[in-house]
Amino acid sequence: MQERLQKIISRAGVASRRAGEELILAGRVRVNGHVVRELGTKADLGADTIEVDGRRLVPEAARYLVLHKPRGVVSTLSDPEGRPTVAGLLEGAGTRLYPVGRLDFATSGVLLITNDGDFANGLLHPRGGVPKTYVVKTRGVMTEAELERWATGVQLEDGKTLPADIHFLRHEEGKTWFELTLREGKNQQIRRMGEATGFPVMRLARLSFAGITSEGLRPGQWRSLGLEELLALREQYGVPRKVRGAALGMEGTAGERRVRRPAATAPERHAAPRGARAAKSPAKPAADARPRRGRER
Repeated sequence: MQERLQKIISRAGVASRRAGEELILAGRVRVNGHVVRELGTKADLGADTIEVDGRRLVPEAARYLVLHKPRGVVSTLSDPEGRPTVAGLLEGAGTRLYPVGRLDFATSGVLLITNDGDFANGLLHPRGGVPKTYVVKTRGVMTEAELERWATGVQLEDGKTLPADIHFLRHEEGKTWFELTLREGKNQQIRRMGEATGFPVMRLARLSFAGITSEGLRPGQWRSLGLEELLALREQYGVPRKVRGAALGMEGTAGERRVRRPAATAPERHAAPRGARAAKSPAKPAADARPRRGRER
């Protein structure tokens, strides 16, 4: 079956679809020996000889992983500054993989990993509204009204943030802990929200992405997504389009922990990070210390 070249490149695990377009425009892709520079060009991986930088593409099983990204690691496959990258944590995974979106250097938590460009694009597209839940620690004691401002939207230099779901956890020594669920992905959004409201973010960890969590994984460990998780993701967000061809239940490697998780549903509640106490009702905010939830999209 013929498909656009950038889609074939993405499915082969060479690069994302957008990066594949750049490879085509740069003249680094050949079809049956001829350089192709047109983005609309179609080919059939089963019938045509397709090469990227002289290397022939062959179909590979789709892989879907969840990594517990530690702080102090870059969410890219290489770093010009020589900092540790997620590529070093994925050694032994058996194929070329790349992250679905990014977590910044100082942020830890759930990072999905794949070689399926359609899967990545489907979960990252703005219209999907895929929920991402974080635990946030800010400097300063936030009141109910200040938490509500985060829930209804904060004005940033590139526009106002969308309504979010916020759940107060506790106040502790002049700091505020809360959970925040976003359905958008502006660059450095949560840290910029903190700066804009006068409550700088001191600690940030992602608890879940599209309902997938890293529960049971230590920082630096990863696992393959289970069949039920993949089926639930397809039902809710339309990806992956084919589950049968996914590499499931592969042999564990040094970085993989065999953790079986239930189907992806709404973001799960997690305990606050190590050292956290159960949520208590402070004098401010109000009695139940739980602001009204923002409208979800």
